Amino acid sequence: MHEPVGLNHFSSLTIFGEGGENYRGIEDTILAEARYSHQSHGLQRDFVVFLLGTFQNVSISENESVQAVVSRIPSEVAFITLQFHTHHHNATLSYTRTPGLGLSLTAVDLGLLSALQPGQTSLSLFISSPGADTVAGTAVTLPFSSTDPVPGACNMESTLDIDPNVYVHYNLYETMIRFAPANLGYERGEAPPACDQSTESSTRWRLQYDIYRYFLPENDLSERSLFTGIQVMANTQAVMENGKRIMTLSSSDMSMAVFNSIPGQGVIYSVIVRDPLLNSYASYVPVHTYACSFASTVDGCQTLGKISTKVFFTTTGLAGLFVCFLGHRFFQSELFFMGFSFAAFFFFVLITRTTQLDYDIRLAVSAVIGMVGGVIMVMSWWRFGIVIACVIVVGLLLGFLVASTVLFTPFGDLDVLRHSDVVFWVTFCCFMVIVLLFFVRCPREGNITACGIVGAYAVVLAVNAYIYTSLSYITMNILKRFLNNSFSAVFTDVPFQTIDYIMISVWVVLAVSGIVLQLYREHSRPVFPPSPYLLWVQERERRRTNILDPSHHFPSLPSRLLARVQQLTKRREPAGEHTPLLL
Repeated sequence: MHEPVGLNHFSSLTIFGEGGENYRGIEDTILAEARYSHQSHGLQRDFVVFLLGTFQNVSISENESVQAVVSRIPSEVAFITLQFHTHHHNATLSYTRTPGLGLSLTAVDLGLLSALQPGQTSLSLFISSPGADTVAGTAVTLPFSSTDPVPGACNMESTLDIDPNVYVHYNLYETMIRFAPANLGYERGEAPPACDQSTESSTRWRLQYDIYRYFLPENDLSERSLFTGIQVMANTQAVMENGKRIMTLSSSDMSMAVFNSIPGQGVIYSVIVRDPLLNSYASYVPVHTYACSFASTVDGCQTLGKISTKVFFTTTGLAGLFVCFLGHRFFQSELFFMGFSFAAFFFFVLITRTTQLDYDIRLAVSAVIGMVGGVIMVMSWWRFGIVIACVIVVGLLLGFLVASTVLFTPFGDLDVLRHSDVVFWVTFCCFMVIVLLFFVRCPREGNITACGIVGAYAVVLAVNAYIYTSLSYITMNILKRFLNNSFSAVFTDVPFQTIDYIMISVWVVLAVSGIVLQLYREHSRPVFPPSPYLLWVQERERRRTNILDPSHHFPSLPSRLLARVQQLTKRREPAGEHTPLLL
């Protein structure tokens, strides 16, 4: 373990006794030495004095190093963590003014833990900007006693001896966090307990890790929102009061967890390590992510809504609104919409899994194939009058949405569903079959219900193209599970905030209104409209056999078209004089 860094950077400071006397003199000496340091380097305001547990905003210019000074440390404090959090720019935190390997860390959310020596009452660390940009962030120092676990003290991966940080990695499908195991606490000046000599209850193997999550306000990517969230998730007590505990890991488990990625949604993850024997705990450095990049100019956090996505879902939403209220009355339009949705979704999954095409190209190809699917649905009814086949497709589509909604609830995060693809898909198919059985028993009512629910959800997806709402993940989670083989281990719950409750209300009101209106208007009409082609065939046969029908002597459509063309192309001959018939 590295030597604790603190008074080493102030040459005139000495170690005071544990009684707590001369605290004021220590702070004055620290400030004097810090002022001397920045004057000798020609810098301005290159030190910041921290009070334990108090947040302080710090701004660092390019190539500048700010000295973070902690004074008046009580004797019962054995460890101190300095945290520094920025919005999206990297910062460097180090034990020495010049960052070195094993003595510094560069990240967006970072922290260093220092073990104090007997009698030590002050400490200093250094914050710097590794790039050419000015870095602004918020920092806090947190104390821990000798009975508290030491976060990251059994680190075996990073170059730091003690690594209290939580590291986050994300892609389109999942967000993974990992951290180094902790060790038992110990008194100042004592050697730390061994990490892996035995697994008895007297060692660090009795420690447990609680993983918490805190969602930032939706559609808010501001720095102010982030810093407010960090302040309510920095220390142990605040994490337990404001965060949601997702899972608990034992020391024998892998120190990692996987969650569902929600691009554009700010999330703060924090880990609390507990010692159940001593009933003590300590917090790791919290980490935040938006599951997107602020540096990308093409598909970054500020440009998540692609034009192609907005056009696609806006058109689908308008069609869904029409189907919600008039789908059963205009049966051809409903069949085209349902066939389009079914084929477009299926082929988007197929194209994504089998090709490496760009997103816009995949969306365009899926839209074209969806149109073909819609035309096939319409023609199967128009030409052959196969209503039951069309109803089955519509029933499967509603069953898909119902099953997705059920598994979107906390029921979908049951361990048996998360860890077994077989159990998940069998459960999913069971819900679809139940809905399909309802369709077979009550085809008209089922079809009208599908128009209301599916059409209203298409409106929700159209709104999501402009304003983020968690309801889009009802189907997005299933799509991700189709596309990613390892998505089964992911926690799929999402934030529910004001906009989500508003959109739930919109979905319910639209669906209920559409269903009631269509049931009222269609109760005296045929169960399903007859096939236009079959009607035409019957009419043609009737005209052929019924010579008393005036339409029997009416020319056919091809004959009328041919006669009209002849009238336009042939010149009429003069008829001359005609004597009218008297009788």
